[in-house]
Amino acid sequence: MNTTRRAVGLLLALTSIGPPLAAQALLPSAPEAVGLSSERLKRLGTAMQQAVDEKRVAGVVTLVARRGKVVQLAAFGKQDVEAGVPMAKDTIFRIASQSKAVTTAAALILLEEGKLLLTDAVSKFIPAFKKTTVIVPPPAGAVAGTAFGSVPAKREITIHDLMTHTSGISYGDGVAEAQYKAAGVLGWYFADKDEPVGAAIERLAALPFDSQPGEKWVYGFSTDVLGAVVEKASGQSLDAFFHARIFGPLKMNDTYFFLPKEKAGRLAAVYSAKDGAIERAPDAGMGQGAYVDGPRRCFSGGAGLLSTASDYARFLQMLLNGGELDGVRILSPKTVELMTSNNVSGLYHEGQFGFGLAFEITEHVGRSGRLGSVGEFGWGGAYFTKYWADPMEKVVAVLMTQLRPAGDSDLQQKFRALVYQSIVESSAR
Repeated sequence: MNTTRRAVGLLLALTSIGPPLAAQALLPSAPEAVGLSSERLKRLGTAMQQAVDEKRVAGVVTLVARRGKVVQLAAFGKQDVEAGVPMAKDTIFRIASQSKAVTTAAALILLEEGKLLLTDAVSKFIPAFKKTTVIVPPPAGAVAGTAFGSVPAKREITIHDLMTHTSGISYGDGVAEAQYKAAGVLGWYFADKDEPVGAAIERLAALPFDSQPGEKWVYGFSTDVLGAVVEKASGQSLDAFFHARIFGPLKMNDTYFFLPKEKAGRLAAVYSAKDGAIERAPDAGMGQGAYVDGPRRCFSGGAGLLSTASDYARFLQMLLNGGELDGVRILSPKTVELMTSNNVSGLYHEGQFGFGLAFEITEHVGRSGRLGSVGEFGWGGAYFTKYWADPMEKVVAVLMTQLRPAGDSDLQQKFRALVYQSIVESSAR
């Protein structure tokens, strides 16, 4: 009899737990079911619509999920003002540097397969990086245009340096800008290049870098170099590897480097902030870009992807779940733990935040000066997209728009504040 009672008790306990978070598929939910207030969440929509009405942004898509459930997915304004196309929940956006997290995850997949180590020198995969140089800037007060010098790097750049942006490699917009421009590797935009990304990275290796490896946090081409490493280590193009190992398994069906022609009508137009309003960005270069009609050859791991709010949320939920979504495991929980921990001590943002493998990390809420949680990780993109994931509150938040330059827009800060104020049952206490 006691054995029967114990068996029944165990069965009731197991069935009351419900499915694990990793098995949930970001299905819609009422906010109250996951500890948010519907009334408070309305403030988020009001603020986004106000930004559209005041012509500070053409259109926006926002997504908020908690505990694996989507509590808000909404579109505001226009996807294309001139064509009169309304913004849609499945509109596709240029996500620029949000690509960095995906490329880093790809490299970590190869780490887990024993095909690379964080301590490996980049030259193991790209021999041109065997001997690199570092800029010695002109002395303070020197006349503009004074020549700079360079010295050999003290050590080789490692995979870990690339993932943490401590390689010393910038985007070339410093004293050596003319050399970077002449080499065809100035700035983050690669979509119009009619060559494999590896060719550009080979030329980059011969240019002088901004800092000695490991000594400073320098934002630049590091993740593009990492993408070239992924191609070498996997034997596949970055595009093929992403689709086979990340996008396909995670059902990120609208994420690409270059958009299929049949989906071109879903790509949001880019606008620029000017004199308190917005205007359509030029077609060429970093304006509308060559993401539909370009050469479609150069896969930029640093800033090349297009995606939707829902697709990117699936990637973030996978990380929040410890590397798994819908029963599909992409990474080990221990790999995700390293990825979302501070790897650079106080080198990033003067220690106000940490920096992991592709993410800004909140280590102290008060020191961060914003609403959030310890352990939160996130980043954004050059077209004014923004995302973060909060393991403590089990929140995923994604803001998609296309505004470059964004001027003095405070939309991202408002988005953050309005997401967190909607939480009425905190997991932090």
